[in-house]
Amino acid sequence: MFKCAPCASKALPAEYRAISELLFPPNGYPDDLGPSVEAAEAFSRILGIADEYNRFFKLHKSGGGAGQAMDDFLNRFQNNLDLLIQKTWVEKADEERKEKLLDVVPPFIVLIQKGDYPEALRNFGAILEELAYLFFGVQSQADDFAEYTLRIDPQIGLFWWYGGQINNIGEAPWLLKADKNVLLAMLLLGICYLTNF
Repeated sequence: MFKCAPCASKALPAEYRAISELLFPPNGYPDDLGPSVEAAEAFSRILGIADEYNRFFKLHKSGGGAGQAMDDFLNRFQNNLDLLIQKTWVEKADEERKEKLLDVVPPFIVLIQKGDYPEALRNFGAILEELAYLFFGVQSQADDFAEYTLRIDPQIGLFWWYGGQINNIGEAPWLLKADKNVLLAMLLLGICYLTNF
């Protein structure tokens, strides 16, 4: 299973740790309120995707013409993710995993378009878990996976740290209580990153 060990935030570079822990506090959210839009926006800056993240988040909030622009953006995301999956070299035994992953992306997009962000976040965690496996093999299942990717590159490591946190959401108490804007903000972090990967 794609992991983000509780101590993984200690491996984050000091200049990123405070912002990252605002998004996913190591001891959980106070009063199970969940993350804030401001924490997601701050994380988008350290992840290097702030411009695109802000553009689509503000477009969504404004409502005017957002539907077509968001559909176009999600289409770009799906095309890029499909390319990433197809171009990933894997052992012959793992080819079926690639095909299954390609099959789960369109329903994930539909969940976002319908506004079912809690379910989309749960599904995104599974997508990121499979993607990590395709990229890194069994290393993605190690307890020190976040640390490993941080050594490769801090922004790549931050993304996979985020992915591990998303994958651990499961049935978090705050998930069904959270504002839709917060949930979309959480989704947009990964979607914007992968769209520009």
